[in-house]
Amino acid sequence: MEPGPPKHSFLRNLLVRVLLFGVFVVVCRFAYVVTIRGEACDAGDFCFFRAPERLNILNSAIDSTMAFVRAADGSAVTLDPALRDLWTSREWRKTVDYYASIFQDLIGMGFLSPASKALCIETPTGQDVLALREVGVSDAVGIYKKSSQPLVIKGNSSHHPFYDETFDFIFAGGGIVDRTAQMETFAAEIGRTLKPEGFAVIQTASTKDMYSLNSFVNMFNCCRLIRSFEIDGPDSSLPSIRELVLRKESGYTIVGRSEEGSGGDAVNKCAVPAHKRQLLQGAEPLITEEPLKPWITLKRNIKNIKYLPSLADISFRRRYVYVDVGARSYGSSIGSWFRKQYPKQNRTFDIYAIEADKAFHEEYKKKKGVNLLPYAAWLRNETLYFEINQDPGQSHEENVGGRGMGRIKPDGAKNSSAAEVNKIQGLDFASWLRNTVSEKDFVVMKMDIEGTEFDLIPRLVQSGAICLIDELFLECHYNRWQKCCPGERSPKYDKTYDQCLELFSSLRRTGVLVHQWW
Repeated sequence: MEPGPPKHSFLRNLLVRVLLFGVFVVVCRFAYVVTIRGEACDAGDFCFFRAPERLNILNSAIDSTMAFVRAADGSAVTLDPALRDLWTSREWRKTVDYYASIFQDLIGMGFLSPASKALCIETPTGQDVLALREVGVSDAVGIYKKSSQPLVIKGNSSHHPFYDETFDFIFAGGGIVDRTAQMETFAAEIGRTLKPEGFAVIQTASTKDMYSLNSFVNMFNCCRLIRSFEIDGPDSSLPSIRELVLRKESGYTIVGRSEEGSGGDAVNKCAVPAHKRQLLQGAEPLITEEPLKPWITLKRNIKNIKYLPSLADISFRRRYVYVDVGARSYGSSIGSWFRKQYPKQNRTFDIYAIEADKAFHEEYKKKKGVNLLPYAAWLRNETLYFEINQDPGQSHEENVGGRGMGRIKPDGAKNSSAAEVNKIQGLDFASWLRNTVSEKDFVVMKMDIEGTEFDLIPRLVQSGAICLIDELFLECHYNRWQKCCPGERSPKYDKTYDQCLELFSSLRRTGVLVHQWW
């Protein structure tokens, strides 16, 4: 009988295997900490005991999210292996931690709770969704144009694939609202899918001034602003960002809500809001001394004009509209000034030309993007007499083809010395404006109506339509000095420069950003 192997040799082999297994576990733990958490292993962390906690959170998030998505669309979900590589990247984990800290603060302020049903909008890979789950909000999902299950399903900011009043909390982070072209639809979908008294939290880098902030909030018929504050951005591309908290009003009706700005002939005096009044502090001063050569003063003054888009961000508006009242030819204002010089912040404007003189109508048929209204802007819809004068105070270029400026003659053609008098249709301009644009639109207007401004401006103020105009370029007509004859005033108008100055001053006192125009 041969002797067996010594007992100490067996014990040594066993001990070596145990030690090797221990080393293998430590190496795996080290790889997990460095790869998953994106940080170094140190003694304080001990590199061992915290791994299961983070891993369990991630696994439970995956399981619960898969269950939520399955309940939402009725289909089974499998985790794409490529997503596991993404979720283990350092930058992805950093973003999750950023959103987790944001949501913890919102929970502390009472805008979010673990029981909330939450939606994250335009989230490509769902960092904010996972962050919600890690802070205890288990019922959360994201939408994006391309599904990235299990955290994100297919949808977008203009179409949430959910029933009305589904969510207690809706989040739009990372400044995605600044890249949204259809702001009205964006706001409407939040109003549709948010529950009454629910909260919408939106991060934006664009609402730096009161004008843009109020423009943004006005897009949301559903909600009122609860809080607005600056926070650190998620990365270096957005170092700081504004976080807005909106709450849905319990009485908001999704279908059948009337549109602001309409109202026909109803009297509706308005108060220009404070954020519009604030812009007047940056406006150029009015010219108080009557200019001896107004045509030269215009060229000088136009360099001093503080355009509204140079004072504020105009991003958050439903439409952008330019109305040229008394447009004359296309090149008089639309082509030569507005399209070339006005700072539009890369926005496309709907253009309306209001011109009664038939001599200019044919030209507009060839101009794309311009809506011609062949009427005279007036107080009522009625037939008027429109006289064409050859004004000796105008240059040949200003008198296109030698044709003088036209103006309304309400008392008919009696005692008219005009070379030509036509019957035209007057347009109730205040009513037209109230039915064409709303407070959600950005409206720029140039008005050159040969003295009728003293009738039309009071009508705009009395009807409330003046509040729909964001910026007004107004030519006021008075018995000014003539080009042709120095020392002589034109007999064409019965107003003085002081009366024009008072018209401008009263508009600014009302809160209207008006500029002197010649």
